[in-house]
Amino acid sequence: MTFRTKVFLIFLITVLASVSLVAYGVTHYTQRAFEQMDAQRTQALEVQFKKEFEQRGEMVVQQVENIANAEVTLRMVLDLSRPNADASLYLHDANGAAQSHGLDFVEFVNSDGTLISSAQYPARVGYKNDWVTASKSWDSTGAFLKREELPDGVALSLTAVRTQTVGDKTIYIIGGRRLDKNFLATLELPPGMRALLYSNLDSSFNAISLTDANGPVSQGESFESLIEQIQKHPQDTTKTISWNNDPASAEAFHATPLKGRSGELLGVLLLGSSARELVLLQREILKIAAVVALAAIFIGLLVSWWVSRRITRPVEELADAARDVASGRWDTKIDVRGGDEIGQLAHAFNEMTGTLAAQKEKLVQTERVAAWRELARRLAHELRNPLFPLQITVENLQRARQLGPQQFQEVFSEATATLKAELSNLNTIVGRFSDFSKMPTPEFSKVSVNETLRDAIRLFEPQFTAVGKPPITTEYFLNESLPEIEADPDLLHKAFQNLVLNALDAMPAGGTLSLRSSDAGEIVRVEVSDTGKGLTPEECSRLFTPYYTTKQQGTGLGLAIVQSVVSDHHGTISVSSEEGHGTTFRIELPKRQSDAALKPKKDAPPTEPLSERAATASD
Repeated sequence: MTFRTKVFLIFLITVLASVSLVAYGVTHYTQRAFEQMDAQRTQALEVQFKKEFEQRGEMVVQQVENIANAEVTLRMVLDLSRPNADASLYLHDANGAAQSHGLDFVEFVNSDGTLISSAQYPARVGYKNDWVTASKSWDSTGAFLKREELPDGVALSLTAVRTQTVGDKTIYIIGGRRLDKNFLATLELPPGMRALLYSNLDSSFNAISLTDANGPVSQGESFESLIEQIQKHPQDTTKTISWNNDPASAEAFHATPLKGRSGELLGVLLLGSSARELVLLQREILKIAAVVALAAIFIGLLVSWWVSRRITRPVEELADAARDVASGRWDTKIDVRGGDEIGQLAHAFNEMTGTLAAQKEKLVQTERVAAWRELARRLAHELRNPLFPLQITVENLQRARQLGPQQFQEVFSEATATLKAELSNLNTIVGRFSDFSKMPTPEFSKVSVNETLRDAIRLFEPQFTAVGKPPITTEYFLNESLPEIEADPDLLHKAFQNLVLNALDAMPAGGTLSLRSSDAGEIVRVEVSDTGKGLTPEECSRLFTPYYTTKQQGTGLGLAIVQSVVSDHHGTISVSSEEGHGTTFRIELPKRQSDAALKPKKDAPPTEPLSERAATASD
């Protein structure tokens, strides 16, 4: 992922998170404000209901008192106080009193509880109303809710009771008004609110008993669970009811139980508040937030592109310059623009490359001198060995001139043989150094690594089981599904051959030679391990240095040749060793060579005599 993409994503995430947070906050606090407003409106409406309830109750009380103090009522009490008074003469007086005083319900009850006259239920005249005679303080009692029996059912009544006494005769006057849709119509409802009344006059829920100012409520069955909850636990409860799948159709209802004089549940006041305004406002907020987010994203694209371009252009130039330095152009410079952090970084980079170039030149000179010194040392060491016998031989020839012809001939024959052998040795040494200096350029083709390893092992198999020498066991751990790679088969064979010979030299007392190959994605890994005496860390660090060797005899070119071959194949070679536990050489080669022209696949390298192969594979 590029830096520009990261800048854009960070900006995008920041904008979306900010807009989402603001939208959530506004929506959340708006919802809280609406809920508080609904609670205040519901509370105000509930207070209005109670106030209206009290005012209507006071009105009922006043009207019942007027009936009790009326002259007709006083005359009725006086007549009924006489012996053998006929109460049937007053059968219709309750109806007249109700019409005269605007009450829905009026009843006259004798002092013994017998109903004398009833405006709403004349057929009950003569029945006992014992509940009215149970209290002696009706004249100081206000209006209360009462379940009123009617010929065609029951009704909820706001009722008051007063008494009229003449002598020792007392008459109870009961009057009341309906608590129904007409009562609800007197309430002033804020927009988006409505008031419902449920008359709890049946033991089970009855949707017909639920009414508003216009009459029975549609979909009244939706309130069944709320009403049943109030019936079980008569206390204030709030519940939201959704009428369809649209959230705007939901209403929150605050239910208040209405109780009678003895605490029995007679009704439920339901104050509903519509969620439409809140839902529509929330939708509008979300729309605005979406528009703001889109606009912010568009602006963010432009701003982030401009900012990232200003930031990434010098960074990209710096990266390109760093790649140039990595490729060997240590004197690379970049243009310094401005004095900000990027400019300071560019200035520091230029100083670094200048220092590197200077140090590189010094290092090259130092390494060149060290290399010539090492070469001179190795050449002196290698040439001294054959030169000493040559000098002794020449001196012997000079002394042999004083001998007789026959003796001189013997010394001459022996001396010339020695001279030829040592001159051949000198020629071999020069040839090895010449071969290393003329390592050929790889010619890539498709090569099987496993097969090349096996070919290298075959050359040394006679030595593994040679008579009179400790045996060497070969173990193969090769990945048979290993794909062919692009490599030079001859050079690869030469590198493996040198590694095997190096392992043989490390195990003079015998041991185990292990070869492993594995697929590691884009590369192929080859490991050659021995169980020899191992190497010290200092020896491992210098092992691939040309002309360095840990043997008594050798030029130190074998592993240097291996490293050169691996390097020409754009691979790597490493060594791990522990004294007394053997050594492992690990080669990693790429499967494909970039920009490499492949030659036709060659046949396996010819198996030269071991003596000739081994002569070029020394360490």
